[in-house]
Amino acid sequence: MIIGIGGVSTAGKSSLAFQISKQFEFGAKVKILCQDDFIRPESEIPRIKSHIDWECPRSINHEMYFQALQRERKVNDIVISEGLFAFNDERVSALYNKRIFLMISEETFWNRKTADLRWGKEPEWYIRHIWNNYLKYGKIASERENVLRLHSDTRIEMETVLKYLS
Repeated sequence: MIIGIGGVSTAGKSSLAFQISKQFEFGAKVKILCQDDFIRPESEIPRIKSHIDWECPRSINHEMYFQALQRERKVNDIVISEGLFAFNDERVSALYNKRIFLMISEETFWNRKTADLRWGKEPEWYIRHIWNNYLKYGKIASERENVLRLHSDTRIEMETVLKYLS
């Protein structure tokens, strides 16, 4: 099974992927693939106001990501694919057996992102740009079937997730 997890930056995609993997660690071989590990070289990523635009679909090497998913599904029982653009590439999205989309309010996003200093303090205009790119490229098509949509402003109930995955 391949599980796709998408949502805006700081929505909790990585945390949910880890929580899911822990649920299956004793009964299945599980691999988490994070889109952030498939970022193109900085020289190939577009810039906005001289700032590297990590938060646009062109920053991801979708071909390498697709190949990694193909490879990992052959050697693992469960592959969890998570990233801001988890549903942006149709070939990648078509591989998913299950899709989870994490939603947060703009206010929660703003609060979490301004507090997130993993890569240093981001300028306010760039945080706004991240939200706008999420609205433009990161959302899952509303007509797509087989999607569990969760609000992650608050704690996610793992029982709901596990019921959906079973």
